[in-house]
Amino acid sequence: MNSVAERSDAVSSRSSWGNPLTRAWGAVWHPTPGSMRLLALLGVIGNAGIIGTGGAVRVTKSGLGCPDWPKCTGTSLVPTSNPDHHAVNMAIEFGNRMLTFLVLAIGVLVFVAALRLRPRRKDLVLLALAQPMSVVAQAVVGGIVVLTDLHPAAVGLHFLISPALLIFCVALWVRAGEGDEAPRPLVGPGLRRMAFALCGAAGIVLIAGTVVTGTGPHAGDDKAHRWGFVIEDVAKVHAGLAWITVALTVTLLIMAHRSGAPAALRRRVLELFVLELAQGMIGYIQYFTGVPATLVVMHMLGAALMWIAALRVVFATRDRGQVPAAEPVTVVREAPQPA
Repeated sequence: MNSVAERSDAVSSRSSWGNPLTRAWGAVWHPTPGSMRLLALLGVIGNAGIIGTGGAVRVTKSGLGCPDWPKCTGTSLVPTSNPDHHAVNMAIEFGNRMLTFLVLAIGVLVFVAALRLRPRRKDLVLLALAQPMSVVAQAVVGGIVVLTDLHPAAVGLHFLISPALLIFCVALWVRAGEGDEAPRPLVGPGLRRMAFALCGAAGIVLIAGTVVTGTGPHAGDDKAHRWGFVIEDVAKVHAGLAWITVALTVTLLIMAHRSGAPAALRRRVLELFVLELAQGMIGYIQYFTGVPATLVVMHMLGAALMWIAALRVVFATRDRGQVPAAEPVTVVREAPQPA
């Protein structure tokens, strides 16, 4: 005779799902609002992390460690012994390519979870779908980067796809933790406009940063193309735009306190301000110490964190109600057959 067990949370029940691997799969196949948000956070972390590993490829001169694409070399998918290419550089570049597949896998799992979530939420499905599709686009542009011998325009586009993808990742992370009601502003229109202006300024700083990187000493390979700008000039433009962003952040922080904005929004703005100060300190140390490799990677990771924080500021200016209650999951188990 069959027995039927009903559960409202298909992920958290250790006795039902057994070992950790099974429970992890349960978080994807039988997602709850909580597990959906956790998976979305993994997407944010993965796409921010790949920005840092991309920086490591550049500063170690491993951009052409795998000189071909999609194979590492013309004859092999994986690194091989090659007198023309250092084994360490090949391993670093190949490792970065493999991390792209890991991020793609996370994106696919997030999409499956969004499809399986009950009740199904259409906007979460669309935001989740954008992730694997964007990673595929990232891989294609990465191939163009290699085939153009690290032309700075291609390298800059390759970098900027990641912040663009983070928009979808952060949006999914936030939306998975709120409801589907029409957006309700939590602050006045002036403060909302300032939040969007701040986010736009942060995006411009990222774009300017790619020009600085495309002009500076860390090209990813000695034979890579470079922009013909004077590095001091583009660095000063980048710094000026960063100071404008800091000024907007301080202005928004003052406006938020004076208007009695929600504490969550004030925290988001303060977090962004702290990240901006840390990022600025790293940037100036880079400028006056000859752009050491370690600080380049830290600065790129800082840029990703700053962008995530700016996006969260915008989302914190409105509310969409409570998360829809998860529908119960029915699991049917067959009773042991008599011997």
